[in-house]
Parts: sequence; structure tokens; C-alpha cells
Amino acid sequence: MSEWSFTLLVNQPLTPEQADAFDHCDAFADGSVSYTLGPENPGDYPHHPDPDKLRELSCDIEAPTLLDAVAQVARDIRLIPGLRAVGVRYGDTVTLAEAAQRCGPELFELARRHGFPEPEASSGGTEFYSWREIAAWLTRAGHVVPDEPRDLLIADRALRLADVLEGADVPPGTLRSLGLPRIQCSGR
Repeated sequence: MSEWSFTLLVNQPLTPEQADAFDHCDAFADGSVSYTLGPENPGDYPHHPDPDKLRELSCDIEAPTLLDAVAQVARDIRLIPGLRAVGVRYGDTVTLAEAAQRCGPELFELARRHGFPEPEASSGGTEFYSWREIAAWLTRAGHVVPDEPRDLLIADRALRLADVLEGADVPPGTLRSLGLPRIQCSGR
């Protein structure tokens, strides 16, 4: 199995109660999913946390595919009352192994070539690169680099659709007509 790193977007910043439930949930006991909790009284601090960052979960999940990894966390996050996944994205900072997952294992050989982007940072022997710089270098070298891996695109669109359908009153026949068989709306 591969380890997949991605950012899962949730419908709201975690409340202290949700953070406590998250911390005590067996599904997250291995530390593969982490969150940032904002202060209870943000006005008391000179620097306010970015509200969008408070809706992000950093995930490093072992699964056969990226789609399986995202689905696993999206399912498990519903164990926390009031939370649900609403999207997913990749970050720009990657290791070579993560970059290879995005564009293919031949990246390890290409990384030895002259002009390959230098690491931006290093920590504990691990080097971190900018995915945008790697993708630009690969494109200049004549390689086809997908804007987004298909699994990431499917997962993000499915989560966004599920979020829009949450509580919506859409007849099942209409959903089938749109090509969405067997999707249940919580409003029905």
C-alpha cells in the first residue's frame, strides 16, 4: 500500500468539543490526520488565524489509491458530530516520493538531471520541494503533467456535490436523470 498526503476540507473549523471528540476517536488514534484549532477568543490575539486553515485537515493515509484514502477519511470524519468533508486538495510542498505519486515513478530518475528544482526545505533528512516548480520543470522537459490526478478530481467533486446535496430536497428521479444513480439526499 502507498501513503497518500492530502488536505481534506471540512465544513467548519473544529470547535473545542469537536477537537476533544476527534482526539478521543479511535479512527484518528494513529495520528495520520491532524487539525489546527483556533483560539477560543481570537480577538485577544494580535494575529488572527486564517479561517480557511482552520477548516483543513492534514492527512497522511495508507491506502491502495488516493481515492480510497480520501474516502476513508471522509467517512471517518463523520464520526465527529457536526463535521463532514466538503473538498480535498493537494498542497504545494512535496517529497520526491509524493511528487512521484502525482506524475509517475520515473520522477526519481528525472530528479538526477541537471536543472531539476532544488529542495526548498529539509527536515530530519527529508527534502521538500515545490510541486509547482517540479511540474513546470517536467513540462519544459516535454513530459505531460496532469493538472490534477484523476482520483483527486473525482474525490473533490464528489465531496463538493455531497456537500451541496446535504439537506437538499432533490427528488431521486431528478438525481438519476442527472446521471447520479442511488444518491440519497438527507432532505428526503
